[in-house]
Amino acid sequence: MSGVLTIIAITAVAVFVFVRQFTAQRITATDRKVWLIPAVLAFVACRQSGLLDPDHQAASVVLLGAELLTALASGAGWAWTTRIWTDTDGTTWAKGGWATAGVWLCGMAIRIGLMGAAALLGVHQNSSPAITLSVAAMLLSRSGFLAWRARTAPHTYRVPVAG
Repeated sequence: MSGVLTIIAITAVAVFVFVRQFTAQRITATDRKVWLIPAVLAFVACRQSGLLDPDHQAASVVLLGAELLTALASGAGWAWTTRIWTDTDGTTWAKGGWATAGVWLCGMAIRIGLMGAAALLGVHQNSSPAITLSVAAMLLSRSGFLAWRARTAPHTYRVPVAG
């Protein structure tokens, strides 16, 4: 997939996920989609060339590591600010709010800053695989923390759990 198509696909997924977080979503323990999408994104990212700059390997590894840590923290923050409740039949639901959107947007701003730092350092990374891997890490972190929170959520019957 070309770089432009990858960026368009990532943008479409990001907009879809961002908008979708404002609607209530059922959380099920058997939903494998939440794990499959990050795995596919990570696989696609690692198969593309240009993840690391061969001329600046150490700097590109540090920048990629910082981007992945930012993504993991953003995913955890995203899950932590998501409201979770269990309805009367035991179904667990989750819905993000404006705090969730703020965490998500701050993570994106930090990633853009890291891309700027890479440009200032002269590190030439193909941004498509790095962004794809970052989105995979963020979704994986969100899914893991949300599943953990959902397992430990008390029956609240539509009253959001604090946290």
